[in-house]
Amino acid sequence: MATHLITGAGSGIGAAVARRLHARGDDLILIARDAGRGKELTALFPGSRALVADLADPDRISWAFSHQPLPDRLDSLLHIAGIVDLGPVGELRPKTWHQQLNLNLIAPAELTRLMLPSLRASRGHVLYVNSGAGLTAHAEWGAYAASKHGLKALADALRAEEKPNGIRVTSVYPGRTATPMQAKVRSQEGESYDPGDWIDPESVATTILMAIDLPRDAEVNDLSVRPGR
Repeated sequence: MATHLITGAGSGIGAAVARRLHARGDDLILIARDAGRGKELTALFPGSRALVADLADPDRISWAFSHQPLPDRLDSLLHIAGIVDLGPVGELRPKTWHQQLNLNLIAPAELTRLMLPSLRASRGHVLYVNSGAGLTAHAEWGAYAASKHGLKALADALRAEEKPNGIRVTSVYPGRTATPMQAKVRSQEGESYDPGDWIDPESVATTILMAIDLPRDAEVNDLSVRPGR
């Protein structure tokens, strides 16, 4: 039975991944922003446990973990949580930049740092759910794309650094996916939202499980998932 630490397990792609791993009997550790949210998540996935840390405040993640037991071994660390807020560069205030950089880039970096001993112990896997915006930036996507471009750099550097320790690192770049985040984006774009127009989160979950289940003789570095219709 493998042990996985997951961010963003409450909805969208993260929930789809958590359901699949839970159904096959793996051990889940779910990041929750507070104790109340932790109880909600563990109720969704009986037998799982929550680690409480507010990813929006990465400076305090280490402090939060110092008050909770951490896993000795970790087979995968799945970074799936994220936020988006659109706007032209000429109008974005520092607060908007900080919010997206904190949750989309700095929190994953800090969480990875804190979990490296557990990942090294099991020659584990770190997977970052990035975005098509992490490869190409479009108008009004500046802050989000910058955070995701940075996430790619984080993954690439980590892969080179941790290869001697047997840790595999994967970046997954989904196109537009039918999640609450996409509903927010469509609202900000002034467009309607129809889940049927976008990638099903279950399809992205399938690619994630493929990457982490791959035999040790191979590694998926970068995986782009585009809409099929």
